[in-house]
Amino acid sequence: MLVKPHGGELVDRVLSAEKKAEAQAEIAGMFQMTVSKETVSEIQNIARGVFSPLEGFLNRAELESVVTEGHLASGLAWTIPILLAVEESQAEAITEGQTLALLDETGAPVALLHLEQKYQFDKGKIARGVFGTDDDKHPGVQKLFRLPDLFLAGDVDLLEDIRTPYEQYNLSPRETRYLFRKRGWDTVVAFQTRNPPHRAHEYIQKCALEICDGLFINPVIGKKKSGDFTDDVILKAYQTLIDDFYPPDRVVMSILPWQMRYAGPKEAIFHAIVRKNFGCTHHIIGRDHAGVGDYYDTYAAHRIFADFPDLGIQPLFFEHSFYCQACENMATAKTCPHDKSSWLSPSGTKIRAIITEGVQVAPEITRSEIAKVLASEERPFVE
Repeated sequence: MLVKPHGGELVDRVLSAEKKAEAQAEIAGMFQMTVSKETVSEIQNIARGVFSPLEGFLNRAELESVVTEGHLASGLAWTIPILLAVEESQAEAITEGQTLALLDETGAPVALLHLEQKYQFDKGKIARGVFGTDDDKHPGVQKLFRLPDLFLAGDVDLLEDIRTPYEQYNLSPRETRYLFRKRGWDTVVAFQTRNPPHRAHEYIQKCALEICDGLFINPVIGKKKSGDFTDDVILKAYQTLIDDFYPPDRVVMSILPWQMRYAGPKEAIFHAIVRKNFGCTHHIIGRDHAGVGDYYDTYAAHRIFADFPDLGIQPLFFEHSFYCQACENMATAKTCPHDKSSWLSPSGTKIRAIITEGVQVAPEITRSEIAKVLASEERPFVE
């Protein structure tokens, strides 16, 4: 039996056709506010139940609780604030209790916001509570500090559940849960990724699949930092791996539209909650999960789960994996007796060399089929 969503019920704030028509008839008379592409993705995640139990953007009390306690006011674990920031000049024109029309960057209405509260909050406190630092060189902190100083709280209604540009991979939690049940899976392990697969990823996934009924590969899609692999190349590479080297009835791949915060341990907890909502019972947590630079030690994202014993999803911790030339197999320090001189460690840096330098990468690092996909891409990196 699949795990229940976080909070017990999947949130659904996508308007029916009838309610959508009513809303569209009223939008012309509403205060209209343009939001970023990333905010649209977060509204979609709220409305589709990906962020259950959230039904909108956090108010001051909820934000305080998330930042200081790692929980919502209800006591449910929650570690990443979902916020809507606005310029003070915009906020002056609206009042609490008002319904606002939120537009995307093309000017098309995408959602309604039922404004509960306008408020300010110390961004330094948010940064320290979420990222463990207020160093503005940290990409997540930098993004936070660049936001306007005023936040809007309230529930949202999504006018239409648009799935483009990756419609075939953009499944809602209701849809993934349906697929998992249809396949008879009682246990499902999630794998978070923002890179094309290499041998270490494959090894970890297949180890986890030995103890779970199904594997849910959930690539993060959306704005990334310069030098990251593009969404297209990640999906193409993974589809090749699944088609050629995985049992088709034991794997589901679906995207997570999400702008990485690089919040390390706190984001690891958040990712586990999200995958729980998709129906996963287990979550692979590797080394430096959701980390960046030297802000978090290698296994900080493992240790934090001890602080959240009632999360409702089981973490599967994996150490650094590598190909051991002496063992002639993939391994970790737990299973390999040889010293590091025998190890070949797959990494994003080595995968990048396939493209940037035309280097022939050993099959122990990545499969030749994946290397061909990467080498064939005209623009494989975020600029």
